Amino acid sequence: MSHESPQAAAAVWLPFSQLATDVDQHTLGWLFDEGSLTRRLTHLSHDHFSVTPLYEGWQALRADECLALGIAVGAEGWVREVYLRGHGQPWVFARSVASRVALERGGLDLETLGSRSLGELLFCDQAFIRHPIEVCTYPTAWLPTEMACAGLWGRRSRFARNGLDLLVAEVFLPTLWQAAKEETR
Repeated sequence: MSHESPQAAAAVWLPFSQLATDVDQHTLGWLFDEGSLTRRLTHLSHDHFSVTPLYEGWQALRADECLALGIAVGAEGWVREVYLRGHGQPWVFARSVASRVALERGGLDLETLGSRSLGELLFCDQAFIRHPIEVCTYPTAWLPTEMACAGLWGRRSRFARNGLDLLVAEVFLPTLWQAAKEETR
C-alpha cells in the first residue's frame, strides 16, 4: 500500500470518448478491453498467472472512489490491493473497493478471496453488470512504494449487482508492456 497521503493525489478519470487521440492502439486495446483481464493475463503468461495480496482491510475510501460509488466522501469501505503476476513478475497493480454498507447488504465476502482473482469471480457471476471503463494516468502516490513510477496508465470500472457496487482499478506496470511486446514479436 502507498505510504503517501492518498487524498493528496488527484486523478482525472476519462471515458474513451474524452481521451486524447495520441494514445497508441496497442495501449487502447488493453485499457478498454471489456473482457476478463485475469483471462487475458493468464493467456499472455501461458498459464503462469498468480495473484499476490498486498493489503486487505477496512479504511476510509479516497474521494474519487466515493464519488464513483455514489457514497459520502470519507465513507469506510473494504479495500483490496493486489499484484496480478505473470511468470512471477508484477504486471498489474489492482485496487478494488466497496462501501461497508453495500457489502453488508450485498452478500459478497471479499475477506475470503486470498490469492484468488476478484476479476474471475466478477466475470463468472452473470448478475454483475460492468459499467463503462474510465482511464487516467495513475497518481504515483497511490501506487505501492516499490512500483511508484510516473505516467502509468490505469483503468477502472464499477461492477454492480443488486445494490452492491464494486470499483475495480487496474494499473498496467512496465513489466506487462514488455511481456505484451515480446508476445507480439
